Amino acid sequence: MRQQWNRGYHQEHCSSIGELKMIYIKSAGEVAKMRRSGRITANIFEVLKPERLAKEGEEGRKRLASWTRYGTVILAFIQATGLYFALRSGLTNSGVVPFILVTFSFTAGTAFLMWLGEQITEYGVGNGISIIIFAGIVSRVPSSVIGLVNNFKAVQGAQGIISLAAIVIVSAASILLVVFINDAERRIPVQYAKRMVGRKMYGGQSTHIPIKVAMAGVIPIIFAMSILSFPQTIAQFMGKNIQIFNTTSWWYIVLYFVLIIFFTYFYTAIQFNPIEVANNMKKNGGFIPGIRPGKPTSDFINRVLVKITLAGAVFLGLIAVLPQIVVKYTAFHLTLGGSSLLILVGVALETVKQIESQMLMRHYKGFLD
Repeated sequence: MRQQWNRGYHQEHCSSIGELKMIYIKSAGEVAKMRRSGRITANIFEVLKPERLAKEGEEGRKRLASWTRYGTVILAFIQATGLYFALRSGLTNSGVVPFILVTFSFTAGTAFLMWLGEQITEYGVGNGISIIIFAGIVSRVPSSVIGLVNNFKAVQGAQGIISLAAIVIVSAASILLVVFINDAERRIPVQYAKRMVGRKMYGGQSTHIPIKVAMAGVIPIIFAMSILSFPQTIAQFMGKNIQIFNTTSWWYIVLYFVLIIFFTYFYTAIQFNPIEVANNMKKNGGFIPGIRPGKPTSDFINRVLVKITLAGAVFLGLIAVLPQIVVKYTAFHLTLGGSSLLILVGVALETVKQIESQMLMRHYKGFLD
């Protein structure tokens, strides 16, 4: 059975025992997609039925978390089944036993990583699933650098130098852009009116509403990739290949970019509700200078949100499609895409912030001091 599996995975570009071990680390990325998809489903459910969840309180959140876990396991089984069919051509015995081995291994591995991520979140620092994915991506960096060097050695002359220079420039620009956009936000000023409660004066302070440029994070990229990979997966089951869904074709790149913009607006609309923000401000005596409370406030926030989201959507689209364009016009193959870069930067910055807050709470110096 092991020999059959090794031959099958060898056809999927796994040529060493070290790379075979990496399949378990790479599966953490699939857990991320499934967990994030489950989180999106949970957010949609909260938007559709907020009153029911509010009444149930902590019990409702626990039930929602349970549904997310069940959905993750189901998605893991479906993806494991797809993996089996992709490797079936390399197996001399493609009966029930290999199918059970592949699907059970990956489904159980996904469940274990999901449990491990929840333990890290509860007892550690940062989001557990994100940290596991971060470790998986970082573990691929050395092999990616080695592959890049080997490609450079294989390509002689000016083409290799130009290709390497293009990759270095695009990578450096992408890192700088991701770091800048990740914390970029538009701050809408809010003023609270003074009010008397008994003999005490409340309110009167100034604050702001932060609207992040990259509010949706990496979710739109994951959604777009999932949708575009579905037709190709079905075609592989049928033994065919659809050229239009080749990752380096212009049809794929343009459609990928458009889907990212669409899902950025879609997920931002789920995460941020201008009407709810305006109503909460009105109840607490807050207002935006120069804007009347109520509907004018929600309309103003919505206009700002649409403009900011457009900038974030274009940013996500460029980060996602730039690696495809580089691969299309150079002789190099990039194993780390824009989504990996977003996850690396986002998780690193968020973890550092949480460590800083934990140390300040305990009266220690800052993590970076």
